[in-house]
Amino acid sequence: MIKNIIFDYGDIFINLDKPATARELHKLGIDDFTPEMVAKNQAYEKGLISTESFVDFYHQTFPNTTKEALIDAWNAILLDCPKHRLDFIKQLAKDKKYRLFLLSNTNDLHISWIQKDWGMELYDDFKTNFEQFYLSHEIHMRKPDTDIYEFVLQENNLKAAETLFIDDTAENTDAAKTLGIHVWNLIPGKEDVVDLFTHKKELF
Repeated sequence: MIKNIIFDYGDIFINLDKPATARELHKLGIDDFTPEMVAKNQAYEKGLISTESFVDFYHQTFPNTTKEALIDAWNAILLDCPKHRLDFIKQLAKDKKYRLFLLSNTNDLHISWIQKDWGMELYDDFKTNFEQFYLSHEIHMRKPDTDIYEFVLQENNLKAAETLFIDDTAENTDAAKTLGIHVWNLIPGKEDVVDLFTHKKELF
């Protein structure tokens, strides 16, 4: 029986346009991520380098760009958060049947954009529905590395067999599954988190 639910953020609650950043970077003359760029992206997502250092790296690598254009391209992936999903998590928290957690690969630029776009009141209202709100750049770990799942389980005294993890990326759910965590690899556009209890009814 599921007692704990761990949710991803992007394309679970907030809609994403995943090709958008590559599309906007292409306009700036950036077509491929080199191994150095990939390493820098992951370090930033883990909070191992500052936003200033991250933007400076890209600006120095591509001097014909502006910092503002780079930041806009980086944030282009982020869209809206449908109200029905906010209502869903608020009701779930109110029912108090499950321990609720959020676990997201989210960098400082993205979370700052969300806070500004939503407004802090709505953002905090969303955040308070979760017992813990884990963002990769704050805990210095990222999915799909298994240490991030082990951290959440151990930190909160959760049993893997009693825990469901919901994420739109198969690589992330596959990693969690190796630890005995139940998973739902949600397909954006075809499935919606609000249908959780219909889609995964065998677990509840």
